Amino acid sequence: MNFAQNICVMLPPTILLIDDHALFRVGLRMVLTTGIPDAVVTELASLEEAMRGTVDEPALVLLDIQLHGLNGLEGIALIKRRWPAAVVVILSSDAGAHNVRMAQERGAAAFVSKADTADNILAVIDQLRRGLPVASASPALAQPGGGDASRQLLTPRQSEVLDLLCQGLSNKVIGRRLNLSENTVRGHVQAVLAALQVSSRSEAGFAARRRGLVG
Repeated sequence: MNFAQNICVMLPPTILLIDDHALFRVGLRMVLTTGIPDAVVTELASLEEAMRGTVDEPALVLLDIQLHGLNGLEGIALIKRRWPAAVVVILSSDAGAHNVRMAQERGAAAFVSKADTADNILAVIDQLRRGLPVASASPALAQPGGGDASRQLLTPRQSEVLDLLCQGLSNKVIGRRLNLSENTVRGHVQAVLAALQVSSRSEAGFAARRRGLVG
């Protein structure tokens, strides 16, 4: 299976790197600035920083899965909503079929293993900048199963948040129920709204009930 991205012109070398492992960020930044002429790399440690910051629109977003707070898979929809034209590349040390499929279903253009060589990572980025398809990182990638597409786009945690949201609970109360910070709940709610393609909590409740996502 291939990740496809329709890009007509060479993307500029403006890259947003989101990873909470400082040493990995430094190393990957060196790889990018050495291997890509005129690369402009912005580093952040979390999705929350990206959402509340004043980062200029990046051409590519390199997004780690394992982040504090919202993880990379949960954050793809938020990235795409804030920067619709950005190409999202998921980074992970776990390139299993499930993670690769979930990344694809959420709109990632490619999935890169952190165990890849610097040359391979640069090759993937170069292909994406040129608008070329990138082969999946997992040869065992299976076709997504049946079921509601919206349900497939929600993580188990987002499904829990959606259920409580539909009960009319506030972010603060949802946080208490799920033992999460209010900021983390807010991020989950934003991701749910993006996945359901709605703009308010009431619309989310209506869409969720219409699609059978909640009882």
